[in-house]
Amino acid sequence: MRNISIINSFKRELFHLIHCAALAGTIVLLISLSGGLREPNATTFEAKEMLSSWKQYGFLLTAFLYIIRILTLLCLPMALFNFLGLVLFNAFPDQPKSKVYSGREHVTFPFVCFRVVTKGDFPQLVRNNILKNKQTCEESGLEHYTFEVVTDKSISLVTNENVRELVVPGDYATKSGALYKSRALQYCLEKDVNSLNDDDWIVHLDEETLLTNGCIKGIVNFICEGKHHFGQGVITYNNDQVVNLILTLCDSIRVADDMGKVQFQLKVMHMPIMGWKGSYVISNVGAERHVSFDHGPRGSVAEDAYFGLLAASKGYSFGFIEGDMWEKSPFTIADFLRQRKRWLQGLLLVVHSSEIPLRFRILLGCCVYATATAPLTALNVFLQPCFPIQISRFVDLSGCFIGGVIIYMNLYGTLRSYTYSVNHVGIGKLLLLTMLGFAVQPVKYSLEIIAILWGLVTPKNEFAIVDKNVLRNEISKFP
Repeated sequence: MRNISIINSFKRELFHLIHCAALAGTIVLLISLSGGLREPNATTFEAKEMLSSWKQYGFLLTAFLYIIRILTLLCLPMALFNFLGLVLFNAFPDQPKSKVYSGREHVTFPFVCFRVVTKGDFPQLVRNNILKNKQTCEESGLEHYTFEVVTDKSISLVTNENVRELVVPGDYATKSGALYKSRALQYCLEKDVNSLNDDDWIVHLDEETLLTNGCIKGIVNFICEGKHHFGQGVITYNNDQVVNLILTLCDSIRVADDMGKVQFQLKVMHMPIMGWKGSYVISNVGAERHVSFDHGPRGSVAEDAYFGLLAASKGYSFGFIEGDMWEKSPFTIADFLRQRKRWLQGLLLVVHSSEIPLRFRILLGCCVYATATAPLTALNVFLQPCFPIQISRFVDLSGCFIGGVIIYMNLYGTLRSYTYSVNHVGIGKLLLLTMLGFAVQPVKYSLEIIAILWGLVTPKNEFAIVDKNVLRNEISKFP
């Protein structure tokens, strides 16, 4: 057994080295194709003879060309964080084992509450997933836990010592007027509702989130280490039942983002300085109650990012959790657009909130404005070849670095997802899925741009619910 473990460890280290070489190679290839590897003085005859861009194109067009080129630098912090996360930490880590405790540790381990917030529109989905997740907890050896479903309307959940249903009263209002999910989360923290002790822990899940033995082991390790108040791990989208393969592949970059940016900021900086997700969040109860979710409408659309930055500004520490959880990508293009629109609108509210100190909002602000200006910067793909301009070598190289990281993340995200997939695929099918994942990226970015434009011109205090009730949707035959 020890020899097998050593061999597996060696394989994962080898895969990581190949991965690092592929990432660097993608960046270098893009720089080479753009001419960025030329010596600074090795200009072509055409460049030497070229009239000043300002004279050649006119002031307005030239100014526009320079602006959209420089705006690409907003993506640089995000690309750098992703690069460092993907290089500094093993990109193909061994998943935690399902065996969790010795008998003595069973008695002393803190109590864990798995909390699901729902409007109650998909009761069967929630009930089914509670049953699946309870079974996973039992298989992993976890004993001191409960599942708590917080809902706007009853879903007729069968309650017992491990399952509790909380219906948020229709007339309940927080002090600041928090809305949507924030309102429900704050209701759970009220003194006459909360049943947890300050040294207990909450694991926040979405309606469709499925636990794995690996993530439970990761959660246990994280809590037992006692180093951080909050944590988050990797979510993949291709397990269980895949409803829309194309949109699932479009979400592969989110897996790479978890392994890159999220892992780096939580392991090195110990704060979600560029944002994090609202599920697979581990919280110490006392810390969560102190930070609270009662932050008015501005903190209610992207409540996860708002909560994370505010907690970091109060001095709380964050860590990264090993082990994957499973979720689903949107099933329809309309839901995909609504989801992305809400993210942008909510994050814009977060980065403009004066309640969070500016130094904690700057890097997230770069990410958000990089997203908001994507419809403009995307034009560089078409305008740069047609209207070349003389610009700083730093801007050129930075643009190639950003593009190389993003291109590689799409490839790696698919590989990482299916390498750990419960639906084991052969090397041929894995390569096919990877190529397909790369091929759908123009569709993904076109949809993202539509969602961005939609988000910029519509009210920003709306909270769209994405339908992930697999029982009402046709399941893809291709996992």
